[in-house]
Amino acid sequence: MIIDCALYRDGRRQQETALTLDQAAALHRDGSEGFAWLGTFEPAPDELASIRDSFGLHELAVEDVQTFHLRPKMEQYDHGTELVILRTARYDDDREEVDFGEISVFLAPTFVITVRQGVASELHSARTNLEARPELLAEGTPAVLWAILDQVIKSYGPVVAELERDIEQVESTVFAGEAAPTERIYFLRREVTNFHRAVHPLLTVLTTIERAHRDGPLAPYFHDVHDYLRLISDEVAAQRDLLATILEANMAVISVEQTRLGIRQGRTIERLTILATVFLPLTFVTGFFGQNFPWLVEHLDGFGRFLVLGIGGLILPLVVLWGLLLRDREGHSD
Repeated sequence: MIIDCALYRDGRRQQETALTLDQAAALHRDGSEGFAWLGTFEPAPDELASIRDSFGLHELAVEDVQTFHLRPKMEQYDHGTELVILRTARYDDDREEVDFGEISVFLAPTFVITVRQGVASELHSARTNLEARPELLAEGTPAVLWAILDQVIKSYGPVVAELERDIEQVESTVFAGEAAPTERIYFLRREVTNFHRAVHPLLTVLTTIERAHRDGPLAPYFHDVHDYLRLISDEVAAQRDLLATILEANMAVISVEQTRLGIRQGRTIERLTILATVFLPLTFVTGFFGQNFPWLVEHLDGFGRFLVLGIGGLILPLVVLWGLLLRDREGHSD
């Protein structure tokens, strides 16, 4: 739907109420002084078709606006119309996720049309701030593009700070020798990668825009936004590299923990094996003397035979077992 539409002339808004689409299109066709700024939010296909017909936009550009992009870009069309697509970002504290949106800007000498998609794409403050600076607004539609770029890129700063906080929490856990949830690290890396896709390609767009206005009064403003974007891009790239290191360190910590667990399990199995071996001769003697064969049992009476066959049958295997364990221990120590 259409959020706001106004005519600007000599750095001033010409009316308090919003213009209709037909009124803005009529001013554009009549070639009146100034420019119209039409702001829309997730317009329906029929609304985009009406805007296209009213302002003579290229059909491919309108189709491009209806597609959610992964990377910012800038396109040139006939009659001096440019299409600049930006990705917006906002950090959600409750879900600890980054919400992405998109702003498509049609720019011509006589009009600016913004198409916003997603929750992280508010532009009211950009319009209000620019209206409070008539000396910039008098420069025409490039000033609107600067105001939009300035708000979008400045909004990246809090996102970087919140991602940095999450990364520090995971980093402190991993480098303290404890295994962090691998899923959390992968999720953070995905968020940072998506954010990098929104930030890094915008450098090329800003380079093109800054080169086109290097001799104009807006050159310092575009340069300032470009510098801030480079800073953000460097920080996001560093975060992505750091997460890769944290992931490797976390896998190493998990491997060490699994090795320790395996050693503990091996020691437990060793103790159980020794215990079972100790009871094996006892089980043998008990079974031997508990046989029901008269021809065998009748010849095993007497205390002496019990000591030799019974107790001796227990001691001899234990001595042999002790000797074998001692030999194995000496072999491992060598």
